[in-house]
Amino acid sequence: MENAQCALKDPRPLTVCMKFTNWAFHVCSMLVRFVFQLYYGKKGEKMPPISDPILLESASSLAKKIRKQELSSVQVMEAFIKRIYDVNSLLNCMVDERFKEALLEAKAADDLIKSGKYTEMQLATEKPFLGVAISTKDCIAVKGMLHTSGLYSRRDYRASEDADAIALMRKAGAIPFALTNVSEVCMWWESNNIVHGRTRNPYDANRIVGGSSGGEGCIQGAAASPFGLGSDIGGSIRMPAFFNGVFGHKPSKNVVSNKGQFPQPFTEEQNSFLGTGPLVRHAEDLKPILKIIAGENAKTLNLDEPVDLSQLKYFYQENDGGGRYVSQVDEDIVDGIHRIVKHLKTKFNVPVKQIQIEEFRQSAALWFANMKDDSGYGFERQLGNLKTSINPYTEMLKWFFGAKHTFIGLLTAMLDKAQCQYGSPKYHHLVKKRNKLRAEMEELLGNNGVLIYPTHPTVAPYHIEPLFRAINFSYTGIVNVLGFPATSVPLGRLGKEGLPIGVQIIANCNQDRLCLAVAEELEKAFGGWARPEISI
Repeated sequence: MENAQCALKDPRPLTVCMKFTNWAFHVCSMLVRFVFQLYYGKKGEKMPPISDPILLESASSLAKKIRKQELSSVQVMEAFIKRIYDVNSLLNCMVDERFKEALLEAKAADDLIKSGKYTEMQLATEKPFLGVAISTKDCIAVKGMLHTSGLYSRRDYRASEDADAIALMRKAGAIPFALTNVSEVCMWWESNNIVHGRTRNPYDANRIVGGSSGGEGCIQGAAASPFGLGSDIGGSIRMPAFFNGVFGHKPSKNVVSNKGQFPQPFTEEQNSFLGTGPLVRHAEDLKPILKIIAGENAKTLNLDEPVDLSQLKYFYQENDGGGRYVSQVDEDIVDGIHRIVKHLKTKFNVPVKQIQIEEFRQSAALWFANMKDDSGYGFERQLGNLKTSINPYTEMLKWFFGAKHTFIGLLTAMLDKAQCQYGSPKYHHLVKKRNKLRAEMEELLGNNGVLIYPTHPTVAPYHIEPLFRAINFSYTGIVNVLGFPATSVPLGRLGKEGLPIGVQIIANCNQDRLCLAVAEELEKAFGGWARPEISI
């Protein structure tokens, strides 16, 4: 353990070349930001205010009130449908709906409750979210709804059955009612595609919502859905949660079934990187949702085991140590980490140890290498709907005259082959390095440790700006290839740019309950989700 901790806290110094490269990147980033500020100018039309108190309730609270007949499921459904109509023309977060069917199912839920067939306790146990509307992203199958993953060739494709996670939520009484936007084939961190267009941030429409669960993060941040599901293979739950000021949890590896997603992981290891999990405005909803979608695997998480926050080991790290082409961490985010540290020390009288995990500097390289496989299904084939491999160079020429793919999708396909290739010496070196890092972090965190780490180095960038900050996703991507659980936690007040700030809480594999318990504590301390009350 002593050796592992030394390796974690004593990073090698950056070389002169790396320092110059990082300096040049940061100067260019500042110039790019200046251009985008000039282009977008001031914020415009205001977000419609939240006028219905139903929209402010947690999904758990709504479910309880529906069971007690203090609210009807129809009332709740109508409130959120109205909210979607109010905000979607501005935000473009919803891309398909089943409102008519959902209202009929809400009426059936109300009738079931009134029938007295089940006691209130039975409903809480067997159908804990009976009558509550749920949304999900357009890559997770919902029977009868679009299932495009933002791919033009799938623009009319509809799911023939529910994804496993959706089926489990239905069994728990939730009612799917809206589908939300994604990036093309869910492999970029801005939600924009040829099928549905671009989604805009509820706190500033000039900013991104993240990806690939960006539409879901947006609909939650805008209070237009009680709760939702996303998926995360490189930060696709946590980045949208962070940018839109809500909670998002990526579960431990192999806990929640990913069946029913497009594209589906092509190898067992890729499947272990992908996590299906909740996005919510209220931390109390995270645990009951995870318990449901984990199915039979929920018992491995011991979610009902109490967590004594005064007995946890707390670590924090302010940045990745200088990753190449990665932005510096915003002062607001560093300040947020310091506020968390002060709160934990004061309230629980515990040490909170600052560490510097050396290998985090190589997070992007580790992610790219470990994502490689020998299935033959590279990004070119994903863009071809898994039926054929597109020629990204030919398609890029076509893009200038009428696109069927996004620019970033084609660029990603071009760069895919330029990255570390499966089976190469570099690949084996980076896989070995990942395994070593995983073992050291498992020893560091044990069964009672958490790491506080930035979800992303900056608040939500302007639209298109991620092209110039592409590697920033590495703050979340490293957690996927390690297989650890992580929860993105908003810290209440907005930053100096009027945008949400927050952190991610990382724990050892199958210690999800630690992440969730700390998330609930930080919500109490700092406020969690903040209503978007700015102009957009």
